[in-house]
Amino acid sequence: MRAFEKNLSVRFMFAAAILAAAAWVPVRAYAHDAGEETVTPVMKQDIPPQSGDHVLIITVNYAPGQISKAHMHAGPIFAYVLEGHITSQLGDEPAKTYGPGESWYEAPGTHHLVSRNASDSEPAKLLVFSILDGNHPVKQPIPAQ
Repeated sequence: MRAFEKNLSVRFMFAAAILAAAAWVPVRAYAHDAGEETVTPVMKQDIPPQSGDHVLIITVNYAPGQISKAHMHAGPIFAYVLEGHITSQLGDEPAKTYGPGESWYEAPGTHHLVSRNASDSEPAKLLVFSILDGNHPVKQPIPAQ
């Protein structure tokens, strides 16, 4: 492994460790004093043990009425709605519609059967955080059974 790639891998692993440690923050908003910013945790989820070597943070934009094909992810997914409304169905769970400020977790290998913009007239946008090893794309088709 080249020094540059090794350095990036170490940085990503460090970032993943920091984010995992941050998951232990109590779920409440707080400020250090009246002059500082307010920090509000959005989600707390244990991360399954795996040998992930990088962290990926992406935005996903849906046009009005747009639907994603059923898919899965090799690593854990943390999704946060920035704009609009997204309808999501994971495995055997009922479909649920999420709005701005709401989030969900997808365990590795979960079948994401429905992922669509709930509106036919407004766009929607997600912020997605994932931990992946270097051998898998963030989104994969569900294997035929």
